[in-house]
Amino acid sequence: MIKVLEVIRQGHVGGGESHLLDLVMGFDTDLISPVVLSFTSGKMIDALRACGVKCYVIPTEKPFDMKVLNALKKLICDENIRLIHAHGSRAASNVLLLAGMLHIPLVYTVHGWSFHQDQPWLIRKLRAVSEKIICNRSKKVICVSANNKVSGEKEFGLKHAVVIENGINVRCFNPLLPFRDVRPELGIPPDDFIIGFIGRVTLQKSPLVFVESIALAHALDSRIKGLMVGEGEMDGEVAWYINDRHWGDIIYKVPFRSDIPEVLASINVFCLPSLWEGFSISLLEAMSMGKPLVVTPTDGTREVIKDRYNGLIVDYNNPNDLANRYYELLHDEPLRKKLGAAARLFVESRFDSCRVSKKVTDIYTGLFSH
Repeated sequence: MIKVLEVIRQGHVGGGESHLLDLVMGFDTDLISPVVLSFTSGKMIDALRACGVKCYVIPTEKPFDMKVLNALKKLICDENIRLIHAHGSRAASNVLLLAGMLHIPLVYTVHGWSFHQDQPWLIRKLRAVSEKIICNRSKKVICVSANNKVSGEKEFGLKHAVVIENGINVRCFNPLLPFRDVRPELGIPPDDFIIGFIGRVTLQKSPLVFVESIALAHALDSRIKGLMVGEGEMDGEVAWYINDRHWGDIIYKVPFRSDIPEVLASINVFCLPSLWEGFSISLLEAMSMGKPLVVTPTDGTREVIKDRYNGLIVDYNNPNDLANRYYELLHDEPLRKKLGAAARLFVESRFDSCRVSKKVTDIYTGLFSH
């Protein structure tokens, strides 16, 4: 049995965190004994502990934080960790040095690169250098999308990387299940046509573009309203934006919730207007629930969404285009049904989380087979 330290930046429920939760719960415990380390507490940690998974929280919000090394070293030694798996660059930066010092193999999963096109040149280059250092010092790099792997190869000559696309629990995200209606709880009338935004409220996800698109669509048809589920560093800015424009009656906003299948069952359309993505877990969950999608063509997204086959693709930073697609879906029920059915079928056939756990286990065992 291999004892593995699974390390992630935060304990709140987001895309990478949902991935880790499904990954850990899918391991064969005769082969893998996981211990989870997060640098913040949150609902994901609570959920794992409730399932009997040993979890630690060592608080820090900084990358390459030397102040946590002693606590990390004690954890690794006390738990007799044989392998470290870091999810995301922030987590990897804080275990990289110690993994080398203790001669423990490091696996790094890229949940979207920390560098991207809309950054200033110097910031992008510095982040690319940081990613290169992490990748070069990892025994194996896992990319959650083929486009991420190609980007790494072009940017800094990424080597020893494999693609393991994200997966979800398709048995939980099944539109045929009898879900509880959460609309009354959220104060949403039954006749509203709800566009859902589920994820971290950060620059990456373009929350202000989403808010603007809802206002534009509502002007076209008053039944169109938005539901934002999530939290993040732009919470205050988004709340001010909504209140300043008196849009509080057309955009419902709530923090992270643990009943995402019920939330998805209660919306009409799922929107992912991100500027960049590795491979969105929220997108796969919405697809699995058979929801029509309006998305931007980020790395992972354009690998699974074909425009007008299983979703609608719009340009980045274009609230007018988003609004027009919502309006089109409201008035075209056959299109909604066609897109949702194709999305569900695609995910069901290819993105079951059990597949991810098995492939990651093969990587772990392969590192100790020589």
